[in-house]
Amino acid sequence: MNRRLRMRFFFIGCVAATSIALFTALGINRGLDLRGGEHLILRVMTDDAVRGETDRAIQTLGPGVHAMRIGNDRIDIAGLEAATVLAKLPDWEAISRAQLRLRTAKEAAIRSDAVDQTIQVVRNRLDRLGVGEVFIQPYGPASDYEILAELPGVDNPDRVRSIIKASAILEFKLVDAGPFSDPDSANQSYNGLHPSYLDVLPDNTGRYYAVEQAAQVSGTDLKSAYVTRDENGHPAVGFALTADGARRFGELTERNISRFLAVVLDGRIQSAAQIEARITDSGIIRGGGAGFTSREASDLVLVLKSGALPASVQYDAEELVGPSLGADSIHQGVVASLVALAAVVTFMLFYYRWSGVNAVVAMLLNLAILFGSMAYFRATLTLPGIAGIILTIGVGIDSNVLVFERIREEIRTGLSPASAVSTAFRRVFVTLVDTHLAALISAAFLFICGTGAIKGFAVTLVIGLVSNMFTSVFVSRTFFDWTLTRRRGSDELSI
Repeated sequence: MNRRLRMRFFFIGCVAATSIALFTALGINRGLDLRGGEHLILRVMTDDAVRGETDRAIQTLGPGVHAMRIGNDRIDIAGLEAATVLAKLPDWEAISRAQLRLRTAKEAAIRSDAVDQTIQVVRNRLDRLGVGEVFIQPYGPASDYEILAELPGVDNPDRVRSIIKASAILEFKLVDAGPFSDPDSANQSYNGLHPSYLDVLPDNTGRYYAVEQAAQVSGTDLKSAYVTRDENGHPAVGFALTADGARRFGELTERNISRFLAVVLDGRIQSAAQIEARITDSGIIRGGGAGFTSREASDLVLVLKSGALPASVQYDAEELVGPSLGADSIHQGVVASLVALAAVVTFMLFYYRWSGVNAVVAMLLNLAILFGSMAYFRATLTLPGIAGIILTIGVGIDSNVLVFERIREEIRTGLSPASAVSTAFRRVFVTLVDTHLAALISAAFLFICGTGAIKGFAVTLVIGLVSNMFTSVFVSRTFFDWTLTRRRGSDELSI
């Protein structure tokens, strides 16, 4: 055997050994349809994001301008012409002398961005929680603002759902009055109805406070969050603010010494303490009289670190996929794969004899590379992905059949076996590239546009096609060249 063939065999051996080692060490992630888990459809309540933008616009106007939100996307200006404040609010337009409205294009962008940000925040939370192999993407028409989330192998679905749904909207709001025993008592203190610039919010003990609607500092100003203890030894959550947030927090507390400041999380007051001095860059969130449990504190830190949702979410559909479905699917898929493999091997050995052995070895190596690559890239195997593996077997054998039949044709024209092999591989190569490229383009569109299961099919197909080009051209040609060197001088080739 010459040096060139030895190098080729050494490279093939390295690829095979690496693929098998990766598959053995890392294994393959199984998708929702094989492993079981949660299938969720979430609706993003984008009105919350629009209201948040309106509240931020009110903050931009500053304390010297008396403004309040009307509905989701309008601001009422008291004592000023609306047009005089537009320089500070380029995304707003005046609709009357005393009222502003968010521009339509800006509102549409806020709603679209809310969906994208929600996807990213939910993914961050699940990553921090240790939920692997998560698939999240927009779902349905864009105007529905829905998200599809598939979570394979979830051990505690209730906890996962609560963490996903937690808006983690942290706000610091000045208390105007309270506490009250119920919302009606709060309204009675304002002659039957509290002013529109105030909200009546509950705390963790069932009491209610009237707080200012606009928050001067919010969770977007957080720099870090961590589990700590309050003065009673209960688990609590400490936080630190960014430089800009600390500046505004300092100004807020300095202007309102002796007033009460409420720490509001997802519309519920966690604590309301009197401001005794200027506070700048840090503080503690307490869990009411009983405090947080250790898990509640750690979960709150998790959601605060991963970022607040730009809008609340609600579950439009929830489905728990049992593991028995995955076991049945795996069994049927493995049986189908083995039957397909056995049928192909039998045909190739019967029809092409020793060249069939060449094709079978190339096909097995193709599968080894496929499984090793999926393990390395942490690709998820789904039920359609098993179909992609079976298709890979067929495509690999089809490539070998093209080469073998071309070799036969070249031999019939009178070429020697060595010349026939060289000519056949050279001429078939372009055809193989064309067919594989067309299939790769189709698989790319399936991956871009498909859901999780379809993406699994596309992934296995792409990896299988790429590895098949290597095995059907490089590996198969190497075995032919090795056979010809052993039969140097012979005019026969078993094909």
